[in-house]
Amino acid sequence: GQFGAGSGAGEPVVLVHGGDANSEHWAFQVQALAGTYQVILLDSRGHGRSPYNGGALTYAQLADDVLALLDLLGVERAHLVGWSDGGIIGIDLALRHPERLRKVVAFGANADLGGYRTDTSDDEGAIISAFGAHNGPDYARLSPAPELHKASVAALRQMWETEPAYTAAELRTITTPFLIMAGAHEEVIAEPHTRYLAATIPGAELALLANCGHFGHMQEPEAFNARMLAFLAE
Repeated sequence: GQFGAGSGAGEPVVLVHGGDANSEHWAFQVQALAGTYQVILLDSRGHGRSPYNGGALTYAQLADDVLALLDLLGVERAHLVGWSDGGIIGIDLALRHPERLRKVVAFGANADLGGYRTDTSDDEGAIISAFGAHNGPDYARLSPAPELHKASVAALRQMWETEPAYTAAELRTITTPFLIMAGAHEEVIAEPHTRYLAATIPGAELALLANCGHFGHMQEPEAFNARMLAFLAE
């Protein structure tokens, strides 16, 4: 797939975007990180500039893609900042390859299907739709195979129906330092689930950003960045 290594010569930070999104959604974070860190951006398989090559998608496979990129760049251990599916990829790597991680920031992520809200209001649905309205045009502009957008979204939906499925017992084995973050007005993830993640992953910190929901890194970038940078610097 396609990736870009940003400026900054410090510790590497890999930014992993959400489902049916792309690396451009990290614009505010690249700006905040680049002075201190080596920023690594990627478009996940079937997203942005990385083509969908058919077949099922799984979080383990998307996580392995992140490792393959780190291998390619010669990066032994990186911080990972993940939003939504990207945060789940952070959890997956913390369970299977903790030796490759420094710290993980997981924003708007869930560890099991019980983490989704089932009571999303019409107003909240409208926010999700407004975000989603950009995805088709973005895909058409960025993808080397724009005609496969429907197929890639279908594969994502299939993944979302069965994954993630990490148990509390598994989460308790995590040794990587975690910041579990979400918007206080999260449209997608239930707040009790966010609190459960922070309480179950050993030593995890919890941050709920007051003035945003699931797209907080874009809605409230100053608050998001301040919390992210403080955690990475600890």
